[in-house]
Amino acid sequence: MAEVLSPCGGYETLEAVLKTGTDAVYLGSQHFSARASAHNFDEGELARAVYECHKRGVKLYQAINTLVTDDELPILLDEIKTACKLGIDGLITQDLCLTEIVKKCCPELPIHASTQMTVHSLAGVEAVKRLGFCRAVLSRELPKDIIASLAKLGIETEVFVHGALCMSVSGQCYMSALIGQRSANRGMCAQACRLPASAVKGAERYDLSLKDMSYIPFLREIADMGVNSLKIEGRMKRPEYVAAAADACNKALSGQKPDMQLLSDVFSRDGFTDGYYYHKTGSAMFGTRTKENVKAANDAFPKIHELYRTQHKYATMSFTLYAHEGEVATLTAFDDNGITVTVTGEPVQTAIKRPLDKEYIKAQLSKLGDTIYTLGEVTADISGSAIIPASALNALRREACAALDEARTAANTKVYDFSPCKFDKRTHEKRPLGLRVFVRDISQLKGVSLDGVGLVCTPPEQAQSALDMGLRPEMIAVVGDRFTFDEAAEISRISAAMDKGIDRLIATNIAHIGIAKTLGMSVSADFGLNITNSLSAGVLADMGAEDITLSFELKAGKLRQIASPVPVGVFAYGRLPLMLTANCPLRQSVGCKGCKGELYDRTGRAFKVACSKEKGYVEILNSETLVMSDKLSDIDFADFYSLYFTDETPQRVNEVIKAYQNGYALNEKNITRGLYYRGIIQKEDRK
Repeated sequence: MAEVLSPCGGYETLEAVLKTGTDAVYLGSQHFSARASAHNFDEGELARAVYECHKRGVKLYQAINTLVTDDELPILLDEIKTACKLGIDGLITQDLCLTEIVKKCCPELPIHASTQMTVHSLAGVEAVKRLGFCRAVLSRELPKDIIASLAKLGIETEVFVHGALCMSVSGQCYMSALIGQRSANRGMCAQACRLPASAVKGAERYDLSLKDMSYIPFLREIADMGVNSLKIEGRMKRPEYVAAAADACNKALSGQKPDMQLLSDVFSRDGFTDGYYYHKTGSAMFGTRTKENVKAANDAFPKIHELYRTQHKYATMSFTLYAHEGEVATLTAFDDNGITVTVTGEPVQTAIKRPLDKEYIKAQLSKLGDTIYTLGEVTADISGSAIIPASALNALRREACAALDEARTAANTKVYDFSPCKFDKRTHEKRPLGLRVFVRDISQLKGVSLDGVGLVCTPPEQAQSALDMGLRPEMIAVVGDRFTFDEAAEISRISAAMDKGIDRLIATNIAHIGIAKTLGMSVSADFGLNITNSLSAGVLADMGAEDITLSFELKAGKLRQIASPVPVGVFAYGRLPLMLTANCPLRQSVGCKGCKGELYDRTGRAFKVACSKEKGYVEILNSETLVMSDKLSDIDFADFYSLYFTDETPQRVNEVIKAYQNGYALNEKNITRGLYYRGIIQKEDRK
């Protein structure tokens, strides 16, 4: 049976959900948590949490799921060492560097591929499996048929079944970082998507705000698919929310009918959605938090408190009492897993009036109160005239419960060996590879001089047009889909381009590394793999990436510190992507016919929306264009500069290429330097 996995943003929530009943919890410590604004757990609280979970047989997974910079690697090593020492059941991570650390320092420690890794296809699951992950946390956008297929690949799968939905595919949202320097990939998301945004300028709409998801009515169906873990979102939520969600999941799995109205009352955005499960996107999935929702929550809290007023029973406890006059009383206790403890008391007395009998013994031992146990079988080996005072028998029972708690904790805690390892930086000899030009339509290059351009990157379906334009096959790379619901069709398009002599694939997610290797193509890792440190660059190189485009979320100085064994590039021109989404924010408000390809925020800024609806996704792009042509000395550590064109004319493309070749400023009104100078706010920078 699949586990119910509950979120814990702080110790109060952990206590509530353990009393309610859950199979597993996930939480963050003070570092590298994707919910940096949650209370999170210091080392002492983390140790206490491990004890409380493991005595109940509950798994505890630690989220170390933010991107890491080179100067933070020593802190990360300490975090992993502590997790090994405490017996954490698994680490959830986004950053590839953790796979390298675990492989060398603590190879037995289980690691889970976070949903931030954008794992959503067969090749993606196979990629993380090869890297050593034992579990893949799948993207929330997947319909049930894809979930079912990915659950059969010989690696554990985890699926979000209840909680908030980000508008963007996890791991591919840069809106908060670019607008307010608060990176979702660093645990600091400011939830800009919950602010007003509309396809109609000036209209008060929330076209980026999705309802919360709930698959609770389908939990048994999902478990039957072979999914291992049913995940509740909500490390920022109140204890009542987590308790109600865990209780509803438990009831649904056991065949009972959960109170979905109570669950909606405690927190929803005008109800729930199951749109992604049925692959039905659109207006029904959008919603916001209303005054009525807030009032319903206040009314629901007292009812929910009843869910964790008493302790959930996690195990059956059976007893055997040995009591003979003149000998010490001995009480043996054991649970349903055969874990056994024995405690001893005072010498047994001779009864003056009524001696021990089984009913009396059972009555005293059944007083398990607020422990985690229910009473099982009670047996006794007693002499005919033995007596033990009630106070002494109760003391034996309490001592046995405490001893069994300790024994169960020890049995459920695996401490992992951690061997300190030195990680030498692997560098490459810097070599200029020319400009790298990305176009959405090859016609954007009509009449453009490509002198000094090392690579032209185009969708695979445009490959023939690129050849017809006179480009040599070795100068062309095809760009993989940033998200796909039909990987077989995508591979077919890539293969068709390969048949035309094109042998390089631009990997926009981790799945493409394996696809390229299978097809026998060269592969370049693009910005969507979010590389922010030297170890991750090395992992990608070992996977087969021949060059890497670094994350654009860091300052140029931080990027300069990254040592890579293969050439590196930077996003140097274009409208930076804010979101990658499977749900179009324009279609649900103006429809495809009335679409102008723009989304407006509350200030009136226009954000381009690049449509790839035939592939199942759209990209929301920044209102300003990143330009670095006159600042190349600040990013001169790069071996190549990538220029990403959206709707620019051939004339404009030509102007941009010349500006980067000659290092002069572009005549552009609305420009940005991105985060190369501003950087992102760190947790310690918050007021």
